[in-house]
Amino acid sequence: IRDTGPNNIMKLMFLGTGTSQGVPVIGCRCEVCASADRRDRRLRTSAMVETRGRRLLIDAGPDFRYQMLRAGVSRVDAILLTHEHKDHIGGLDDVRALNFVDYPVVRPVDIYATPRTAACVRKDFDYAFVEDKYRGVPEIRLHEIDPSRPFTAGGVEIVPIRGKHSERFDVTGYRIGPLAYMTDFKTLLQGEAEKLAGVDTLVVNALRFAPHYSHFDVEEAVTLIREVKPRRAFLTHISHDMGLHALASLKLPEGVSLAYDTLEIEIDD
Repeated sequence: IRDTGPNNIMKLMFLGTGTSQGVPVIGCRCEVCASADRRDRRLRTSAMVETRGRRLLIDAGPDFRYQMLRAGVSRVDAILLTHEHKDHIGGLDDVRALNFVDYPVVRPVDIYATPRTAACVRKDFDYAFVEDKYRGVPEIRLHEIDPSRPFTAGGVEIVPIRGKHSERFDVTGYRIGPLAYMTDFKTLLQGEAEKLAGVDTLVVNALRFAPHYSHFDVEEAVTLIREVKPRRAFLTHISHDMGLHALASLKLPEGVSLAYDTLEIEIDD
């Protein structure tokens, strides 16, 4: 089990910072996908937050297994899901390894999601929710949240932040004390930005510099960052269209950084 540090220090690790295809993209020959810079190699977006002795994950996409192995994780207290797209829930079957770390003691994993996302989890992983389960299926305790109200996960208070991924899809960000984490946003619902007041560290998606119909571009992300005024901000859910990490970083304003896989930061909690 990783040391979660002093109770007054929150740790954030970027487990993945890429888009639904990851970077490199299969078959792509662009300079980003061919880059030898490890910061240009991005698994699907997710994060790990360690605070007050608790470990929370945000999303569990198709790279979940490797992300857990790479970070040396054998225990989680909760998983928060932002929405139902496969690059954010596709790895949930692999929580079964966490269930049986202390076998014969079986430890279910608590997963928190909006009703729509929870319904998709039940559909895609129906074998984990049937009455007559076969041996070794994921042991999941699925909790439906009201995204308009704070809730507690693993003993930690979480404030949901409601937004739209596109006209068709809702998305939920999360504020955890001094940290706010938002991915796959295109817009915030009215009044939701007020929940970000006083945040120290803001993580927000920025797909690329050019506009996109269902994700913030860099300009939109920076506009939100300037409105919120965090001490520092990180961009995630980055596509190969962003360009090389080393060059794209030079185009960002002071206090705004491109996140990359395995980046760890500490925040006074």
